[in-house]
Amino acid sequence: MRFGSFVFPVSHTPDNDVNVIDDTLAEVELGEEIGLDTAWLTEHHFDGAAAHADPLIFGAAIAARTKRIKIGFAVLEMAFYHPVRLAVQTSVLDNLSHGRLIVGLGRGSAFNHYEYIGFGMTMEQGLERMDEAEDLLVKAWTSENLRYEGKYWQVAFPRLRPRPFQKPHPPIVRACISEASTIAMGKIGRPVLIGVVGVPAVRNRVDVFRKAMLESGFGEEATEKALDRCWFSRDVFVAKTYAEARENAEFGFGRERKHFREAREQFNPDGFPPTDPSKPLSPGEDIEQAFILGTPEQVADQVAEMRDAGTRNLMLKFNTGEMDPRAVQKSMRLFGDKVMPLFKS
Repeated sequence: MRFGSFVFPVSHTPDNDVNVIDDTLAEVELGEEIGLDTAWLTEHHFDGAAAHADPLIFGAAIAARTKRIKIGFAVLEMAFYHPVRLAVQTSVLDNLSHGRLIVGLGRGSAFNHYEYIGFGMTMEQGLERMDEAEDLLVKAWTSENLRYEGKYWQVAFPRLRPRPFQKPHPPIVRACISEASTIAMGKIGRPVLIGVVGVPAVRNRVDVFRKAMLESGFGEEATEKALDRCWFSRDVFVAKTYAEARENAEFGFGRERKHFREAREQFNPDGFPPTDPSKPLSPGEDIEQAFILGTPEQVADQVAEMRDAGTRNLMLKFNTGEMDPRAVQKSMRLFGDKVMPLFKS
């Protein structure tokens, strides 16, 4: 298995943004030290959900401070970018990192209307433009004397400079919330990033993705390569005792969910609907499903359950809800020392 960090640095007050940014850079450096494969960077605006806000600039800082760890986006909110400008920025970052970039794409938040409004956009427009934006992005990376006549963008230029370091371009992955979107990506052979889902759903997502690729004419080798680039997400906290891990997880998880809900209630034009107590929590809002936690042995058992369900790559949020950086680092070191070696053979 491969392991990466899901870099989601919540900052609860504007005055603390700089401290959270500094702590997060240190967290990524530690991730490289313990042997993580990728640092996956989030993007959110206006609410402190991601203190760095701009993953492209933050990714450049990571490229300058690290040598080996890949820099992935989970994800770029494509609704907010001109595809040619994004092609330039990602190409520069791919060169700065000497080919360590993975470009994760999504339309943007499914809940934060205020992010779209801040960029003069709507959720619906973001979804409508997604496929054309990706098409133009790839053509901008790879074409000579490009003339593009799309519904949303009409451009012409001789050649992108610099070209991406990776040839023909950095790998692309797509964020998928639903089973239907996972199937749609399987049909075009696009690897996916899957948020928190239950273990049976992990198995189902792997199965439907594989089936969609094979039924669309991809061979077994291509299908296996695509599956080997799909990632699943969990929060994680490792400690010497289960009680310590649980205490930290509950603190961070509760604080994070409260931050997200309050921002949506305050900034969305129509607020945010209250939780319906008659319905089960979504996996991402249920600590029992969202978290892998406990002693190294307990965490290893939970990781093995994910592996056995078909997970090859696990994207782990080590810092949930602005935890104490010292506690996060202890948890990361325990994971690197006691858990990762069990899955590397």
